Amino acid sequence: MAAPGARRRGLRTTRTPKDVFPSMWSAISNFGDAAMTLPLALVCALWLALGSAGWRAAATWLGLLASAAALVGATKILYAGCGVELRALQFRVISGHTMLAACVWPMVCMLCLRARPRPRLAIACGFAIASVIAIARVYARAHSLSEVAAGVVVGAAATACYLQWRGAPQLPAHLRMYAIVSVVLVGALMYGRHAPIQHAIQTYSPALCGRDS
Repeated sequence: MAAPGARRRGLRTTRTPKDVFPSMWSAISNFGDAAMTLPLALVCALWLALGSAGWRAAATWLGLLASAAALVGATKILYAGCGVELRALQFRVISGHTMLAACVWPMVCMLCLRARPRPRLAIACGFAIASVIAIARVYARAHSLSEVAAGVVVGAAATACYLQWRGAPQLPAHLRMYAIVSVVLVGALMYGRHAPIQHAIQTYSPALCGRDS
């Protein structure tokens, strides 16, 4: 029979995926950071405007993204400044990484892949990327399951609204390769950077809620 000390040491070696791959989850999370997804969103808007969809589609896309971001920002301000949370659901804020991933990556895939006449594959690829980022946010202990679920719902709703109003975007074949190159370049330049949005929210939200010391 093993000694108590040995049993305790054995218990300490039992690790969850959160403990085994912390750097991996952080690396995956970077694909949803605003420092990367917002520049990608601007690239998407540019190609929407240059493509057959035109500037109205680009404006619709940016408006939906801004609305989703405003909703996320509101929950972050309410929590950081006013302490509003739903403890029963372990919900504090909507995951911004997950919302941006569920909004931006499907659009990236639709523009870079041949979205018509069957856009489902491109959309599925985008949401697959967003789902992996959502899982990474949970395992990185950045958000609870309810928070990333809310992020997916908000981002997916923005994507669904765009598809309902404008349909799946389609770039001419001669522009698609340029779009792919621009996405790769922006991704390579911005990957690993972190937008200071969260710091600004934590700094200024207490004053907005009347709790500034």
